[in-house]
Amino acid sequence: MNNIRVIKAENLGKLLVLLTFSDNTTQVVDVGEYIRLHPHPQYNKYLKPRYFNQFSIENGNIVWGKNWDLMFPVEQLYSGTIS
Repeated sequence: MNNIRVIKAENLGKLLVLLTFSDNTTQVVDVGEYIRLHPHPQYNKYLKPRYFNQFSIENGNIVWGKNWDLMFPVEQLYSGTIS
């Protein structure tokens, strides 16, 4: 699992992201569910589409914010369940 990386991310709307991994596996991840279950001032702004849409792929992971305000372990993204 150490070599698995996110290579593509597509916004599906409603805070869902379709991720493609380096082994060509795809997974839909509900980032909004995580934020709603774990409210935090640093994360809450990403419930707004204009902020959520500004994700990028860096070092094989999907991240939000200049300083990686929001990111998840690739293993969790790969499984489709973030906690």
